[in-house]
Amino acid sequence: MITWMQRHRKYLVVTIWISTIAFIGAGFVGWGQYSYGDKAGSVAKVGDISITSAELQRSYSTLFNQYNQLFQGKFDEQQAKQFGLQRQALRQLVNQALILNLAQSYGLTVTDDELWNVIKSQPIFSKEGSFDKALYAEQLKAMHYSSIDEYEKLLRKEILIQKTLYLLGSGNRPLEEKALSSALGVADKISYKLLTPSMITLNPDEASLKAFWDKHQKEFMSEPTVEISYVTQPPLTSTPSTKEIADYYDMNRQSLKDPSGKILSLDEAKGVIMTSLNDKATEKEALRLYINYKKGSLGESVEIKKATISASASPFDPTLTKEVMELNSAKPFLKPRKVGNQYLVIKLEKANPSRPMSYEEAKTNVIAMYNNEVKKTKLQELAQNSYKTFSAPATDFLTRNDNDKLVDLSPQEGSEFLSKLFTSKQKQGFITLESGNVIMYNVLEQKLLQDKTLADGNAVAKLKVSLLDQGLIKTLESKYPVEIYVEGI
Repeated sequence: MITWMQRHRKYLVVTIWISTIAFIGAGFVGWGQYSYGDKAGSVAKVGDISITSAELQRSYSTLFNQYNQLFQGKFDEQQAKQFGLQRQALRQLVNQALILNLAQSYGLTVTDDELWNVIKSQPIFSKEGSFDKALYAEQLKAMHYSSIDEYEKLLRKEILIQKTLYLLGSGNRPLEEKALSSALGVADKISYKLLTPSMITLNPDEASLKAFWDKHQKEFMSEPTVEISYVTQPPLTSTPSTKEIADYYDMNRQSLKDPSGKILSLDEAKGVIMTSLNDKATEKEALRLYINYKKGSLGESVEIKKATISASASPFDPTLTKEVMELNSAKPFLKPRKVGNQYLVIKLEKANPSRPMSYEEAKTNVIAMYNNEVKKTKLQELAQNSYKTFSAPATDFLTRNDNDKLVDLSPQEGSEFLSKLFTSKQKQGFITLESGNVIMYNVLEQKLLQDKTLADGNAVAKLKVSLLDQGLIKTLESKYPVEIYVEGI
């Protein structure tokens, strides 16, 4: 392993650092619609490692939250689609899986002690300066992990990835920082023009849409649905005895606090206690209902309701919807789940797998996909025909970090554009962004900066990570096959 790493380290340091120092934004291109039901719920397989839909959703949610913070809470699903967030999320998971395959091939592991040390070091799980098991479980539940085991498996993967990448690194060298200063110490004065798909107007006729449908119809699959029946246990209202209230208070007083953190007195907590005791009584009755439902001995007065749901169309919250969608013939019943102030007991009646959609069923998606693809093509043609002759005002001298000086571009787009601009060898050209927008540019003037502090240790470290995308990731892709079961992201 050391020999292999040293060989690739030399390649990274000598060949890439001197000849093509670059920031890379790797990404997949057009996989079509989501192909539901492939490979037992996996969305991809990389070497021996499968990527699940749950992992993709979590990766997507993390990215979405990061962008939402960047946009000060104004980031929405439409912008997420424009930025190709699902593609970015899957790309991250594929890159991680490639590294994990490498780690496994050389027998690298994460010990229980290593895992535990990382968990204990996280402030979010500490109470008064010490790790707190109860807080640990509470925080994981708040972060929507289904179990502690799920979180620890994911964390173990992250630690293993970090360990592998650490072994590939060797610290920053003065030569690297000097080379990076030369590469990053450049500023360009440019003119540029933004082209967006909204500039292209399309009015597709039926013949064009059907021809497009004939070519892509296998990519339009229905969403899996489940047909369920369920019964409801309404909330019970009882009058707990004084002893029951006092006993509950004695057992739970540490959690009965006012907004300032002060423990409530018995009289102050009485309302909360009665609500909690009533809820426990309701849950207990719901468990009896569950047992009777399984035995087929529900009373005549119990109303059985029916519904058909899917992952995107469900009356339940995402967590409960996921549980319902995972029911099967071997386990058709779901134990009581609280919805609002009542409990539901749910039974799977029938699972309807994904199937090819008819033209009429898929027409709305066909139009959207047709417009998207044709607009991309026409936007590229417009840029190709215009980049040599367009006119626009000149900017000030820009460095890689001046994304905030680019009008009409979001911070993310500006950063992506400058990253690609400073790695381009063309004086004039156009750059296609992840969002689908295209920027035509003309480099008017270039100068070297005198500031030698540009390439600090952090810059070198960040660039090394980017170079792994360019060098190591591409090498691993040739070694470990990447199978994608998701289309259209």
